[in-house]
Amino acid sequence: MTMVRSEAIGDVLLITIDNPPINASSRGVRQGVSDALVRLAADVSLRAAVVIGAGATFIAGADLHEFGQPPREPSLPDVLAAIEACAKPVVAALHGAALGGGFELALACDARIALAGSVVGLPEVTLGVLPGAGGTQRLPRRVGLARAIQMVGSGERIKAEAAHALRLVDEVVAGDLQANAVALARRLEGKRRISEERVPAEEAAVVEQAAQSALRAGRQRPAVVAAIEAVKDAARLPFSEGVARERAEFLRLRDTIEAQALRHQFFAEREAVRLPAHLLGRTQAALRPVQTVAIIGGGTMGAGIAIAALEAGLVVVLLEQDDTALARGRDRVADHYRGRVTAGKLKATVAAAHEARLHPTTDWAQLARADLVIEAVYEELGIKQDVFRKIDAHARPGAVLATNTSYLDVDAIAAATTRPQDVLGLHFFSPANVMKLLEVVRGEKSAPDVLATGMALGKLLRKTPVLCGNAFGFIGNRIYNAYRRQCEFMLEDGAWPEEVDQALQAFGFAMGPFAVADLSGLDIAWRMRKAQAATRDPRERYVAILDQLCELGRLGRKTGAGYYRYVEGRPEKTTDATVRGIIEKASAQRGVVRRALPAREIQRRALLAMVNESALLLSDGVAARAADIDVVLVQGYGFPRWEGGPVFWARQQDRAGLEQELHGLAAISGHGFRPAELTQLLTA
Repeated sequence: MTMVRSEAIGDVLLITIDNPPINASSRGVRQGVSDALVRLAADVSLRAAVVIGAGATFIAGADLHEFGQPPREPSLPDVLAAIEACAKPVVAALHGAALGGGFELALACDARIALAGSVVGLPEVTLGVLPGAGGTQRLPRRVGLARAIQMVGSGERIKAEAAHALRLVDEVVAGDLQANAVALARRLEGKRRISEERVPAEEAAVVEQAAQSALRAGRQRPAVVAAIEAVKDAARLPFSEGVARERAEFLRLRDTIEAQALRHQFFAEREAVRLPAHLLGRTQAALRPVQTVAIIGGGTMGAGIAIAALEAGLVVVLLEQDDTALARGRDRVADHYRGRVTAGKLKATVAAAHEARLHPTTDWAQLARADLVIEAVYEELGIKQDVFRKIDAHARPGAVLATNTSYLDVDAIAAATTRPQDVLGLHFFSPANVMKLLEVVRGEKSAPDVLATGMALGKLLRKTPVLCGNAFGFIGNRIYNAYRRQCEFMLEDGAWPEEVDQALQAFGFAMGPFAVADLSGLDIAWRMRKAQAATRDPRERYVAILDQLCELGRLGRKTGAGYYRYVEGRPEKTTDATVRGIIEKASAQRGVVRRALPAREIQRRALLAMVNESALLLSDGVAARAADIDVVLVQGYGFPRWEGGPVFWARQQDRAGLEQELHGLAAISGHGFRPAELTQLLTA
């Protein structure tokens, strides 16, 4: 396959990159551009060249599959050096996205012209590396050190119009990009090398403030640290030395475990959105058309789902039980858009268009309008079954029927209808209009086209849909429950809540489990535990600390106290005497002699619990792919992205040591802990 085409448009050579879907700067692209430059230099009838992308984008990044392979010539820095060395000017014509190596190539050209609305950026730090083809050296020569640190240190993407204001793009056009680019190439006189420009002078304090801000936002990750230093090199080293140091750092970081973990998550997210072939049969399942969505329940979750659907361009019927509840739901949606407009994040006309597609009602007959119905009511099986009986009576034949449940049995809910083949679970995460994860739960009788439609809806809503089997807690909550249960065991064994939270934050979680519980409300887990009490094996190790806190009215932030006390919404740094007394009493009742738990032991026990449950999920068929588990935990539960997820983390450990630690965890956890066989998890 030819990835680069070149043709003469009069006296301008048009170099077209055609490597779908994102025109990644693969070896074939690099070689093709290099060959085209040789043609440009040799042909006396050509005065300039234009580099443009075929399809929907310019070059949206590197070919990440090459990162784990030996270097293949020509390298991108070699190609960029050839562009600068060429005696004839080269113009980059940008549309869609010019990211990473694509933007570095554009910066090496003599001029850049962009289609309105396209984006540019250097997002390499999000993959654990830094720009490796001169991006950290050319960018600050145009925008200054402080702005370059901000962009490179965060991986920021900016629109073409903003790039034009920063002198990163010479022209922004709304019409024919190719024609305008060719015209610009003909107007250029001589070469315009950014590499020969000087970095604009700035106050040292301004630069340092930008660096510290980027370090805080980037949590001091190695790639961010290296990127900031590389940008600073632009002002203190000759261009050639700065580029050489940047490249050396890029190659070093590329092979780190952190960069491998981030690439693993990148590929896992793209694979997760595809239904496994064995669920679709021999042919691709046709999607059921979805233009109108009915949402039952206008609470926080229902309103969030409604907003996500409205912003995807769908018509939304919002159904509530009475006028008062309906008004609250409608107001939640209106308040969201009012806030976005006031903050300058959305045009008033766009907000009004979204709200115009919202149809609030208390009339169940309106469900007949919907192609897809999403139930988002109270998390209680009987209530949801009653709702689905009504849905069954009013929804049109062929409509997809979805339950937004966190852990209930989708088949038991589907059984309340006469059409279980049309039912699936859609587990949204709160706030539903913000969180990217969507667990798509397949019931025993869910039809392939229903599952395919659920996955397609997730992508339409700009979420990452992951297929799950119908089992308690699905993927995410089942693993999180095992993790939280092990953390509760550690309270009885000698740790305080703040010690557990601090250890897991140090590992990379955004929040520890007890701070998360306080934030979400302890009564949520308490209600679930009470529902399970009748079937709980009395021999299992059960920690009643949370139950006792709830019985005291300590339900978390919303009541001013849970595991922690809160003053003006802020938690105290340590737990108070009431919590410590409850924990010490729990230890004494179990006959445990409390001991201090080092941070590493806390981290290992929590992670081992996740790994064990992940292996069980995979062997039980709840997760279709091992990597899906990592996507769920990173996207929905705060597992640090740079650790890849519990499966990736497990694969970095010594297997014999991992199995020995799991046996130890089983002994600590007691009856009911089911040790998993790890082969499938570590090799699938």
